[in-house]
Amino acid sequence: MCSIRSDNAGGIAEMAELEERVRETTDALDALGNTTAATGKGFAIGSAVLTSLSLLTAFKEKAQVDVVDITDPVVLASMLFGAMLPFLFAALTMLSVQKAAGAIIIEVRRQFATIEGLREGTADADSDKCVAISTQSSVEEMILPGVYAVMAPFCIGILIGPKALTGMLGGAIASGMMLAIMMSNAGGAWDNSKKYIEIEGACGGKGTDTHKACVVGDTVGDPFKDTSGPALNILIKLMSMISLVIAPIMAGWGDWEKWYYGLIPIFISIIATIWVWHAYWRETQDIAAPIDTKTDKGDEEAPLKEDEVAAVTE
Repeated sequence: MCSIRSDNAGGIAEMAELEERVRETTDALDALGNTTAATGKGFAIGSAVLTSLSLLTAFKEKAQVDVVDITDPVVLASMLFGAMLPFLFAALTMLSVQKAAGAIIIEVRRQFATIEGLREGTADADSDKCVAISTQSSVEEMILPGVYAVMAPFCIGILIGPKALTGMLGGAIASGMMLAIMMSNAGGAWDNSKKYIEIEGACGGKGTDTHKACVVGDTVGDPFKDTSGPALNILIKLMSMISLVIAPIMAGWGDWEKWYYGLIPIFISIIATIWVWHAYWRETQDIAAPIDTKTDKGDEEAPLKEDEVAAVTE
């Protein structure tokens, strides 16, 4: 909470054109908040892993799985599949942040081109539109990761069997824990490296190639530490919980005993993927495309120049 509040306070101070020392103070507090947040997220990840392990133990009992042999090809393949899921989930959430940010940039450029007086500071921007884009994207972009998280236990458990599902959960918990810890710490480190250059003037200060590289790293680090990393906690707990719920259905099953029922969740996942792609992913965004619209008075506004595009994207 300290990091989020300090970051917001810094943005407000910059928009209100307060003294430079105010921004320096909020940046220092934000850097401290990133460090404490990374520490706190470590405890949250550990809690999620312990919860998932408890649910996994309960699942084994409910599904009547006595021994899981890691040298069994079915179990080993399922573990590898489960270890892949956190990376897929993290990639989808990272792409979702990119799409939402791109949509907001396009909307900001549109407002600069259509609202007369906005560039000069004599008119107010329509901030509600940007909030609406962010809110809508947060719901739409979670459809596909949610479908994969819910359907993965059904696909493996019903298609192959409870032993394979046990291996999948073990692989997802192990890789999810490592990936979440890495994302939380790396994201905070990238954010603090940018602030270190800006506050302390290290490596030449602002405007250098080092500073530009750190800005790029911070752009990746924010969704790392604030979106994809914390979301992995939910992923491993959700899959473990769903597996426990469906455990009585597959109690005592052997490998591939009811494989034909497993085709149903696979078919649902494929249909959901195709629908989401057609509905939300098919159209590509070009944040640097010329904005050629008309103002309220009917005068055609010239497209933003390259330096103005860079100012908006920053």
